[in-house]
Amino acid sequence: MVENYWSREYWATKGNISLFMWRKKLDKPSETLQPKPILFLVHGSSFSGPTGFDLQVPDKPDYSLMEKFASYGFDVWTLDHEGYGRSDKTTGNSGIFEGVKDIAAGMQLIKNETGKTSAMFYGSSSGALRAAAFAEAFPNSVEKLVLDAFVWTGKGSPTLKERSKKLDQWTSNNTRPVNRDFFKSIFTRDKPGTSENGVAEALADRELAICDSVPTGTYLDMCTILPVCDPKNIKCPVLIIRGEHDGIATEEDLLNYFNNLQTNDKQFVIIPGLAHVTFLGINRARLWHVMKNFLVVPERVDY
Repeated sequence: MVENYWSREYWATKGNISLFMWRKKLDKPSETLQPKPILFLVHGSSFSGPTGFDLQVPDKPDYSLMEKFASYGFDVWTLDHEGYGRSDKTTGNSGIFEGVKDIAAGMQLIKNETGKTSAMFYGSSSGALRAAAFAEAFPNSVEKLVLDAFVWTGKGSPTLKERSKKLDQWTSNNTRPVNRDFFKSIFTRDKPGTSENGVAEALADRELAICDSVPTGTYLDMCTILPVCDPKNIKCPVLIIRGEHDGIATEEDLLNYFNNLQTNDKQFVIIPGLAHVTFLGINRARLWHVMKNFLVVPERVDY
């Protein structure tokens, strides 16, 4: 078990907006060391990047996805989208396509720091939509793409059906309040028992220390303008991950997206025992296994 990681905070710029970035890896950057592959983690609608992806839960190890993949040899980055976490709060609602601009700003900072112009991407929920849209807009910047808790058209989605009942709220205000009960509900709305006691509380403690509201843009987009991604425009290898109990999309919706991907380098995996927030679930080790194998698979050889 690795006990020490090198980490640092950064600030990317998108026009006059500052975006917080967090980086974690095993070794301090050095010109004499071989650069590590970059993994960019893209957060979803309801909590910021470091809160979700670098969560420390008291008396419970291995809840940091950043540390886990740093231990596998990746240079791991995440970003707080506009209006989230420590990034600038604005009058915008931080919709999916604005998130693409955020990622582009983050990639420019990564290029400045590492010299690398591409990365592997993992996106969760609306973060998967952001990551997929970014892969369409900047195909040369994405080496591999992991879409977790993804949704394509939204047809038949239990979660989006319920969320649409509050459409007036999402259209009337560019932010929505979050509180402890809301964060707990994220872990119970699909299938209670798929996460450990204490995880939701730890996440709430960390996120509520920096904010009490988040933007409404991704909620609004997911209720009104899906699909926002076209699988025919994705050029890189793709892994789609679905937690068994995730209510954000039906299997049919995801398989339709999968079948329309033009690349043959693609995988679709359903992981039993997980719900929407797979990386914070009891069976998160299964996510690590599937995701790691996809990211480090040997390169194809042609004769």
